[in-house]
Amino acid sequence: MPGRRDETEVRQLVEHLAMLFNDLGMPRMPARVMFAVAAAETDGLTAPEIAEQLGVSPAAVSGAVRYLAPLGMLTRAPVPGSRRDVYRLTTNVWYEASMTRSEPLAKAAELAGQAARAVGGPRTVAGARLAEMGDFFAFLVEQTPELIERWRKRKAELGYSA
Repeated sequence: MPGRRDETEVRQLVEHLAMLFNDLGMPRMPARVMFAVAAAETDGLTAPEIAEQLGVSPAAVSGAVRYLAPLGMLTRAPVPGSRRDVYRLTTNVWYEASMTRSEPLAKAAELAGQAARAVGGPRTVAGARLAEMGDFFAFLVEQTPELIERWRKRKAELGYSA
């Protein structure tokens, strides 16, 4: 039997998660929208529902959705018999977000390696620092597929749907 939902705490946690993701580089409003949808008891929310829940304008929601949809974080589906759409978190959104991060990390590894060579190689103080940075990013890229596979197994063990 599910526990009782505390809407005040849910709103506070949505804001705290949005702030954390903002600190990690995601614009604040898209993060707020993403977590509002994630915390919804329904399968998705319409833009007016999101706007009301967050106390923002529909235009702010629209801009956030335009940011999130191309990243694969939200999907949009029509509401039957209405001109409105419902927004849902993409299935496996965390997996998708992790995978899309691999490309910039690979580029960071490559550029750090080039920078290490440019400052005189990994035996110089700056070169060692930059080489380690590049190796770390390369390690993250290399480990991501295995980590995702381990998550899939754990997810199944925990009983989450595929």
